[in-house]
Amino acid sequence: MPDFGMGPISIDVGRLVRRTVASLYSSLVTRPTGQAVRLAIENVLAEEAGSVSLSVIDLSQVTVIDFSCADEVVAKLLLRFLEKDRPREAFFVFRGIRDLHRDPIEVVLERQTLAAVSETESGDFELIGSTSWKEVEVWQALEGCGRVNAKEVPSLLPGNGTEETLGRLVQRRLVFHNPVSGEYQALSDLLQNFA
Repeated sequence: MPDFGMGPISIDVGRLVRRTVASLYSSLVTRPTGQAVRLAIENVLAEEAGSVSLSVIDLSQVTVIDFSCADEVVAKLLLRFLEKDRPREAFFVFRGIRDLHRDPIEVVLERQTLAAVSETESGDFELIGSTSWKEVEVWQALEGCGRVNAKEVPSLLPGNGTEETLGRLVQRRLVFHNPVSGEYQALSDLLQNFA
């Protein structure tokens, strides 16, 4: 099993905004505010034990997020942990994305050709951002069963390309591949295992 910290790292972005920029409000507007919050998130991750982390980025207390802050807090955060020289193996689930957050977040993800896992208000999980229909199809199949071992991958979906697509989802950090067991695991399943 990879060296996870004690459990998922829950980061309340609304609280970070109030603490980081000394504001009474939880509004993410202006690039400097977004950058300060992203750096605060990166500092939280740097202090965590373990070599692999699953972070829940909670936006439910954020009243407004503009495009520049969505770029800093979502896109640049994801990009940092997709780089080859990333500071750690990090996976992210975004929680509390409301309708007023969705447009700026989706636009910056699309612009950067990024995707993220989002937990909806009902507790379901979805992909947001830039994805192919095949990625969505394979991700949804894995989401439905939670995890599969390497032998089960070809039967996850009929047709060709499932293994390659699953590999892309792992590279994009939308699916976890356990290097010890060989299992592919939905991030929602990882969260449930920590609960």
